[in-house]
Amino acid sequence: MIATRSHLVPALLSLSLLVVACGGEKTPSRYDQTQKEAQGQSAVSKQAVNGSKFNKYFPKSANGFSVVAAQEKKGFAEHKLNKGGKNVALLSISDTISTPASASKYQQSANKIAGFPTVDQGQTGTGVLVGDRFQVKAQSRDPSFTKQDRVNWIQKFNLNGLSQLK
Repeated sequence: MIATRSHLVPALLSLSLLVVACGGEKTPSRYDQTQKEAQGQSAVSKQAVNGSKFNKYFPKSANGFSVVAAQEKKGFAEHKLNKGGKNVALLSISDTISTPASASKYQQSANKIAGFPTVDQGQTGTGVLVGDRFQVKAQSRDPSFTKQDRVNWIQKFNLNGLSQLK
């Protein structure tokens, strides 16, 4: 009988720990409510233009630079600008319908590129707002690619064509 009790005690202890660990209510995490609210919602507006439609507005490869498609998704397309096998800049178009704050920063701009409001974005970025909706950006990835280079490449986009996109 003693041998049976010595096996019974650890078994009962294990069983009680299992019941305590698996039973009871889970304390909700601070993220549970946010997760519940976000389910079924998308960060990208349903009205956002598909990124593949932006590709025809990007500049073409020229003068030793190659423009290479890098990423495309709903509301966004990005191309790499390479020279001599090195990535010198990123060129992008984004639909600000999903992020109105991105468009609002252009409202106070007195500077323009090809007639569209422009703003500097940090030390390495330059953007324009086209048709009050589409943000076209050039971001330097190499110190040799200057602000003037960014402006020149933004001017190579088909900005007027992009302004007609709905």
